[in-house]
Amino acid sequence: MTKSTPFAREDVMQAYLDSLLHGPEDPAEVTAKTAKLLEQAALDLAGDSSEEEKAAEAIAPITPVVSSAETAVVADESGVTPPRVAYVKDLLENRFQALFFEVAGLTLAVPLITLGGIHRLEKVGGLVGKPDWFKGVMLHREQKINVVDTAMWVMPEKYNQNLAETLHYQYLIMLGDSAWGLASDKLVNTVTLSKDEVKWRETGGKRPWLAGMVKERMCALIDVYQLIAMLNDGLGSNDQTG
Repeated sequence: MTKSTPFAREDVMQAYLDSLLHGPEDPAEVTAKTAKLLEQAALDLAGDSSEEEKAAEAIAPITPVVSSAETAVVADESGVTPPRVAYVKDLLENRFQALFFEVAGLTLAVPLITLGGIHRLEKVGGLVGKPDWFKGVMLHREQKINVVDTAMWVMPEKYNQNLAETLHYQYLIMLGDSAWGLASDKLVNTVTLSKDEVKWRETGGKRPWLAGMVKERMCALIDVYQLIAMLNDGLGSNDQTG
């Protein structure tokens, strides 16, 4: 079955990712050409479930090498200002592995050292007074997991009823050792990358959660520790951090 999503062609996805990485300060100011292409695009989300199961089995047992609680926080040398969250680029070796997954036709990736595990998405209980992107809490082996509607969080400017109807969340991508999980439609695979294969964003400014873009794969690489900090503060993807 073919389902309509905003990302049908490579040039469309490339334009959208570029707009995130180097786009205007106002996220609504996406070019008319890109917006038109996004509206016309369609993508078949039908995937090979056996491949997804293999990916989940391969990743689930992995324990993050870097602890978000111990390593991701870097103290200011003066000792006066509050500690800042380290950028994942500074924590990665020159070659590193990343998990690729899909959300509404958009491919995202997280470095394995920042991956806390993968769970099947089960019953989620909603909570009042939370942002729209907060789907609710899922109980997994007595652990309460905060579930993020990833499509709504990452691309709120593209989120509408049509996009919502294409979502088929099946997995939770756990962020470090936090209680946050990103809802995902499909697991793709794990790939070994070099830092040269990533078009890194400039540090500071908007969208600290976006570490960069994997050049040859049209894929946004997530800075998990920056993302955790934003989620803890109740911030959306386009909100300014402190």
